[in-house]
Amino acid sequence: MNNGKSLKAVAYGEVLWDVFDNEKKIGGAPLNVALRMKTLGCDVAMISCVGKDADGEAIINQVKSLGLETNAIMQSENFPTGLVNVTLNERGSATYEIAYPSAWDKIVLNDFAKKVVADADVLIYGSLVCRDEVSRKSLEELLQTKVYKVFDVNLRKPHYSYEILEQLMHSANFIKFNDEELLEIAKAMHSPFTGLEENMHFIAEKTNVTAMCVTKGKHGALLMWEGKLYDNSGYPVEVSDTVGAGDSFLGALTTSLLTGKEPQAAIDFACAIGALVAASPGANPEISHSKIENLMTKVS
Repeated sequence: MNNGKSLKAVAYGEVLWDVFDNEKKIGGAPLNVALRMKTLGCDVAMISCVGKDADGEAIINQVKSLGLETNAIMQSENFPTGLVNVTLNERGSATYEIAYPSAWDKIVLNDFAKKVVADADVLIYGSLVCRDEVSRKSLEELLQTKVYKVFDVNLRKPHYSYEILEQLMHSANFIKFNDEELLEIAKAMHSPFTGLEENMHFIAEKTNVTAMCVTKGKHGALLMWEGKLYDNSGYPVEVSDTVGAGDSFLGALTTSLLTGKEPQAAIDFACAIGALVAASPGANPEISHSKIENLMTKVS
């Protein structure tokens, strides 16, 4: 897709602080995807909005220091930088309390944001940012661009509607679900099926999207790519927390597929990265290539 040059990626959506007990960590699914793609050699920009407050300044400075383009992260006078209270259960699985309204609910595109998407190879967007009409309208404008579009389904009750989800799926070239999300959405679309593979085919038929993946937690993931299904059954790790594991998985999978990696190798690599993120605290731990290789070698 990118003729040997760095893949140019843009992520659209929430940037915020994940608050764990007394500790705050930078987060938001699109930002987590973007940061992982940056570590894998992509040229990445983030489109979002933060408040004109200390939390917002800190996010912009940190994102910039991590090598992402920040000229399309707007600052709002009227809305605060996003905060999410994260609660972990004994297995490290997270539940989220997401403050509303936050600055990222009110993304208004500047000229730089429009240009960076027009020049990109891939646009990554999620469903959570569509909970507010302002950010949703901005996304709808970007989805008119002729860029490869990756839709990261991110169901956080009560912040979604099936009607909008269906529109977002129709706009995509590639969709990522977790297993629960796939089954919930397929059921809402009146699927007669109960299995993951059957429902992947069902949604592909309904939306004309032929590329998708479904994560299955510790049991790995399924990938549909160019008419074929690929499977990885997961890598055993001791889970620290699951925050951001699916985001890093998607960043790794997108990067691999769009730079020409063979699909089975792409899903294996992405599952290894997702597992290593789950084994580390927070959404964006540093992961060395040797760690990835060691995990993949140990299992094979």
